[in-house]
Amino acid sequence: MTMKLLKTFRFSLRMFVLGGLLITAAVCFNKTYAQGTVSRPTKTHNNGNSGNSNSTNNSKSKPPKKKQSSSSSLHLTYDNATNSIVYGNHSYKMVYISGGTFDMGATPEQDNEPFNDEKPVHKVTLSSYQIGATEVPQWLWVAVMDHNPSVFIGDNLPVEKVSWYDCCDFISRLNSLTGKNFNLPTEAQWEYAARGGNQSRGYKYSGGDNLDAVAWYNGNCGGKTHPVATKSPNELSLYDMSGNVWEWCRDWYGPYDKSSQTDPIDPSSSSCRVRRGGSLDDARICRVSYRRSHSPGIRRINLGFRLAL
Repeated sequence: MTMKLLKTFRFSLRMFVLGGLLITAAVCFNKTYAQGTVSRPTKTHNNGNSGNSNSTNNSKSKPPKKKQSSSSSLHLTYDNATNSIVYGNHSYKMVYISGGTFDMGATPEQDNEPFNDEKPVHKVTLSSYQIGATEVPQWLWVAVMDHNPSVFIGDNLPVEKVSWYDCCDFISRLNSLTGKNFNLPTEAQWEYAARGGNQSRGYKYSGGDNLDAVAWYNGNCGGKTHPVATKSPNELSLYDMSGNVWEWCRDWYGPYDKSSQTDPIDPSSSSCRVRRGGSLDDARICRVSYRRSHSPGIRRINLGFRLAL
């Protein structure tokens, strides 16, 4: 009986000691977690989305987004204070042209050089308007259209190789960006401005009788276009209305009428649009009354435009 009790006591003592050890181990384990000595395991994923049960292993990580260039943050606007289209450090100035009456066509200072379609001389009365100080430069075209069709490349070179339809597309987009109502100048607006408006001194070319001083033409151009506004301006501070590139006008091409007109637009029907100003051509072509036409879909390396408003 005594031996049986002694065995029972020893067994109970062992169980007591074992229980105490287990309790001690548990307490130590919990303290370790609480003190942060051991990290709790977490699931990791190669795509970087930890803890997302829908994530999948993918050895190819996504490429980083490209940093936007500084030009992409620029916005094209119209500054009413300076009457200019502004894009970054660039600006395209519109010049106010006070309305008036002038003789359009083969006037006496043109000597014996006019062609038949420059006749008869007729009086035209125009309301006031605005016209670009220069031909549309390539920086402005690219800012609106995001491509450059030109052969001779340079921010301040006139844009060329644009059809009449291309110009209309450009103007439509420009109007959406600026909230303005730009257009191509009418043929009458173009000639009145080229002659110097109501400040005209009666020159043969736009800005003077010395073509070398006011225009890039076949006598000085070297077979290429040149940056706008690098020759002398005319009486209204307009540049390159003689030479450099031809300029599309809004009108359909047609014969002149000898009767007086007010704010004329174009003939009711034709197959060609008017272009003015001459280009890398001879002096006779750069006169302010010279006119030519082309199919509105044609694109040439010496054909551009300027804006009216």
